[in-house]
Amino acid sequence: MNLLAFDIGGSSVKYGLWKNEKLAEQDSFPLPKDWVEMKQILKQIFDQKSQAGTLSGVAFSAPGVVDDKKGEIRGVSAVPYIHHFPIKKELETLFGVPVSMENDANCAALAEVWQGAAKDVSDSIFFVIGTGIGGAVIIDRKLFKGRNLFGGEFGYMALNESSSLSDLGSSVKIVKKYNLINRTQIDGKELFERAEKEDPLAIQLVEQFYAAIARGIYNLLVCFDSGRVVLGGGVSKNERLLPNIQRHLTRILLEHAVTDMDYELVTCKFGNDANLIGAVYHFMENNA
Repeated sequence: MNLLAFDIGGSSVKYGLWKNEKLAEQDSFPLPKDWVEMKQILKQIFDQKSQAGTLSGVAFSAPGVVDDKKGEIRGVSAVPYIHHFPIKKELETLFGVPVSMENDANCAALAEVWQGAAKDVSDSIFFVIGTGIGGAVIIDRKLFKGRNLFGGEFGYMALNESSSLSDLGSSVKIVKKYNLINRTQIDGKELFERAEKEDPLAIQLVEQFYAAIARGIYNLLVCFDSGRVVLGGGVSKNERLLPNIQRHLTRILLEHAVTDMDYELVTCKFGNDANLIGAVYHFMENNA
C-alpha cells in the first residue's frame, strides 16, 4: 500500500511517501496563509507523487480536536483555518482517494505503539513536551479518546490554583521566561547547558520544569496505572531529561507513599517522524 502522509504544524507542513513499509521522499513546506493556498500545495504534491505510482490514500496528522468519523477538526490550534468545516470531505474530493485524519499527538503515540517504544505493551501513556503539553492514553493498544475526544489533553491539568501543566511544564515557556528576565535570546539547548553550569536562574526554571512534568506523570500513573510512560517532543532528545524527571517522580511517589508502583519511563523512538508514521498507521487501521 502506497500512502501519502502530511503532518500539519504551526509553522510548516511535513510530508512523506509510505512505500515498501517505510517513509520515503520526505520534505516540508512553510505553512500556507489560508486554506485555499493549502489545498493548492497539497494537490500539487499529491499529483507529483502519483506520477510514480498509484496512491491508495492520504493520511493527515493535524492539531486540534480531530474527529475522523465526522470529518471535522474542532477546538482551536495554531492553524485556525482548518477548523469547523467538513475538511475531510473537501480533501477526499480534492484527491479522489480515501483520506484519514488524526490528532498530531495521537499520531505520535500510535507510531510508538505500532513500531516504537510501546510496541511490546498493552497499555501506555504518551507524554509530549513542547509549546504546551499533549499526549495520548493507550489502553489495549488502542487510543482512549473519551466522550469529547479530550483524552490525552494533559496540558489542561491544574497543578495549582492558577497554573496548568502546560503553563509550568512547557520547555518553550521556560526559555521565554529566562530570556525575558535576562534580556537574552538563547534557545532551549543553551538554557539546559546554563543550568549545568550553575546559572542560578537557569537552575531554578529547569528544576521547576522537571518537577512539573514529574507531577503530571505522577497524576497519570495513579489514574491509569499504565506501566509505561513514553516521553516525546523535541526536548526528549536531551539526555538530561529522563534522569531528572525520574528523580523528581521518585520523590513525589515517596511523598505520597506510593511505593508499590511498577512503571517504566522511556523516551520515544521516532522523534520528528512519529506524526507521519502514526498517521499512516491510523489510515491502515481504519481503511483495511
